Amino acid sequence: MKRSFSLRTRVAAATALGATIIVVALGVLVSLAINRNNLSQLDRRLESASDVLVPNAATAGLFLGAIGDYGAFAITIRSGSGDTVLVSTPTQLPELDPGWQTVEVNGTKYRAFTATVPILDTRISLAVPYSEAQDITSEQQRQVALVGVLAIAAASSLGWLFGGRAVRPLEDLTGRIVRREPELTPASSGVREADELAAAAESMLRDVADAQQATTAALSVARDFAAVSAHELRTPLTAMRTDLEVLTTHELTPSQRDEILRDVARAQDRVESTLSDLERLARGELSTDQDFANCDLVDIGDLAAEDAMRHHPGLQVTVDAPPITVRGMPGGLRLILDNAIKNAVRHGGASTVKITVRGSSRGATLIVDDNGSGVPEPERVAVFERFHRGSNATTSGSGLGLALVAQQAALHNGSAFLETSPLGGARLVVELHTGPALTIRNEEDPASPER
Repeated sequence: MKRSFSLRTRVAAATALGATIIVVALGVLVSLAINRNNLSQLDRRLESASDVLVPNAATAGLFLGAIGDYGAFAITIRSGSGDTVLVSTPTQLPELDPGWQTVEVNGTKYRAFTATVPILDTRISLAVPYSEAQDITSEQQRQVALVGVLAIAAASSLGWLFGGRAVRPLEDLTGRIVRREPELTPASSGVREADELAAAAESMLRDVADAQQATTAALSVARDFAAVSAHELRTPLTAMRTDLEVLTTHELTPSQRDEILRDVARAQDRVESTLSDLERLARGELSTDQDFANCDLVDIGDLAAEDAMRHHPGLQVTVDAPPITVRGMPGGLRLILDNAIKNAVRHGGASTVKITVRGSSRGATLIVDDNGSGVPEPERVAVFERFHRGSNATTSGSGLGLALVAQQAALHNGSAFLETSPLGGARLVVELHTGPALTIRNEEDPASPER
């Protein structure tokens, strides 16, 4: 399992890492500078000693061999060609070219300086142990390293201290989320990232709450819908079971048998009609924006009229509409007209139906008039509820026809209601609020004749 660390710890670690990189880089540069400076001081020391010895080379050569190494110096005087040693301290330096050099004598490193004495035609080499500069350099480098370690520790401590203050707005935000506070950003924290995170978290939680509320509402509707659907289907299924028991347990005359079989067929038709309407309702509830397209209401009305007259001989259906195109669901708009005509014929006994389409600034209006028995005014609102049948409805219906009409109207941001028709029956008015997608095509004769 991957180990996790607090943001405060990460801030302190990042501060320590940054401080370490800076300290190491500066330490290397300072160490190199110290080394060069100490070496330069050693060189100046040799040069100063050379300034004393060179003018007194003749005198110094008389007693160099007697006094041993001159203090901390090793001195060797050679001939001008450099191949002959004239005099030297016990530590004899090798033949060296004029200038500064680092040499090793008997396993010991020396820093040497060689100068020429033109008057005496000699060459003087002076050297001191390299360790003198190296010891000072090492000591100073240890001091730099100690200061660097202390700087890293101080930076880490400050990172931990100030990191706690920096992450405090995030900790406060976490606490508000845990407490389910409705407002996560009551005031600016002064930290832009924390404010942006609070706003994003608040928006996300609001969306989650809205989605949860919608899901709860959908589940509630689904439970109610399933319960009512089961109740509505139970009646015809019970009737079918009763009829089948009578057929299997009683001796019936041919006419009685035929009557029971007709009852079974009617019950089966009712079950099938109810299931079909339930499927359409469910499909409507699952519709999305992708199901919408530009629809020609005149073509939809003409097709609905033709199909209705073919299925109901003797029925006359006319369409009165200018060419109108709206953005909607073709199947849903056709379902509105089909159910309106079916209800008019099945429950109202209509022989004439008129479909009228009118455009408006907000969309379009579908009007379906019939000459049937109509719907009593007290029932004109209730009949749009699921499984509600009007007093004039036949028992073969599912009670979902006008519920489907209301659903499709709502999906098109509109509404549906009933009025008294000029033809004497019912008038179904469906308002479709489809916004700017509506277009009314201009023609030479704007008043379209009835079809």
